[in-house]
Amino acid sequence: MASRRTTVHLAAVLGAVLAASTSICAPAAAGDPPKRTLPDYEGRPPAHATPGETMLWIPRVVFSPVYFTTEYLLRRPLGAMVSAAERANVPSALYDFFAFGPDHKAGVAPIAFLDFGFNPSVGAYAFWDDAFVGGDDLRLHVSAWSEEWIAGSFVQRTRFHQRDSLTLKVTAIRRPDYVFYGVGPTSLQSSQSRYAEDRFTASATTELRLWRSSTVETAVGVRRSTFRDGHFRQDPGIVEAAAGGAFPLPDGFTTGYTTEENRVLLALDSRRPFPSEGSGIRLEAEADQGNDVSQPAGSGWLRYEAAAGAFVDVDGHRRVLSLSVQTLFADPLGSRPVPFTELVSLGGDRPMPGFYPGRLVDRSAAVGTLRYRWPIGPYVDGSLQAALGNVFGAHLDGFDSRLLRFSGALGIETDSSPDSNFEILVGFGTETFEQGGRVDTARLMLGVSRGL
Repeated sequence: MASRRTTVHLAAVLGAVLAASTSICAPAAAGDPPKRTLPDYEGRPPAHATPGETMLWIPRVVFSPVYFTTEYLLRRPLGAMVSAAERANVPSALYDFFAFGPDHKAGVAPIAFLDFGFNPSVGAYAFWDDAFVGGDDLRLHVSAWSEEWIAGSFVQRTRFHQRDSLTLKVTAIRRPDYVFYGVGPTSLQSSQSRYAEDRFTASATTELRLWRSSTVETAVGVRRSTFRDGHFRQDPGIVEAAAGGAFPLPDGFTTGYTTEENRVLLALDSRRPFPSEGSGIRLEAEADQGNDVSQPAGSGWLRYEAAAGAFVDVDGHRRVLSLSVQTLFADPLGSRPVPFTELVSLGGDRPMPGFYPGRLVDRSAAVGTLRYRWPIGPYVDGSLQAALGNVFGAHLDGFDSRLLRFSGALGIETDSSPDSNFEILVGFGTETFEQGGRVDTARLMLGVSRGL
């Protein structure tokens, strides 16, 4: 009986709803008064566009080709893939497969990285959070492509108060395809050569987080580097290119070096952490001092740099337009020159990413970068940047605006981990303006960064 009464009640309610909807949708009779205007229940006038939202139309129009590329070739397909994967429960299945333990605080996942113009790599990334005590995190990366391309790193990071940290890191890399073009602002793309390096590094780094996004980092470590002639496809080795007169064999190549190094970074950053809006300023100074303990006295060097940047969140939703300037220097602390891999370099993950890593090398550099960064998904940002700069002699000796180069890059990157992030980048670089400013190099990379 209870089930029958419930059915009757539901039928009655459904009938009432249908009757009400029918009366609402029925046309008004000729004698009915007109409907009153809908009151403004919020009691507020319509919201007007902010200056930032109005200004946003300028880059939208200028960069509309880039927008359509990222929107319809990247963001929407990526969003559709993520949505389809969520409907099929793929993320949970992968998470359960690669992560294990009571709270999924440990796991192993495959990684791959491809930077066209270099050997690719495949490997594995392992993590274990709160490994032995709370706040103690372990990370392990292993990557390889052949017996000549092997890399691995082990990281132990101890977190204090969820903000400060002490990181112990050991890294070993062996690869045969690093590039070298000579030293100086006018080095030529046609001088591309390859060298091989075996590098071992051990370091301890402290990070203290201060007001807002300000930080202080200190580090001590040791590093051993040895070099050989390299190879990749048809490119000549560095020894062959030097013998052919493309450039002199660089300092430190024949002897290698073992360095004890000390580093300090001071950053004053007024921006608030995510998810707050991204406006603010950042002032940064860094110094890195090394001593080659395998050579006689007078074989040390000092690298230092300063940077300043202004960031404007144009609509309050972390669509950030920024302008930054950066100067970098490397000076010997004795009679021996600075090894070529310790000189200032541009390209790769350094400023002006449209160039290959290490494309530009010398004693100093100056770079200005205009960048627009916007969110395109959970923990995924798009980045569009344009930079002017180049390397020069000691303390910017020989600086000339005609010797500047242009670097442009468009990319997608995740921002969820300091150890391993996914990246896609398309970029290009030009000759100096004095040489004609023509595009002479292009770069495409994608995959999971190794954190090495």
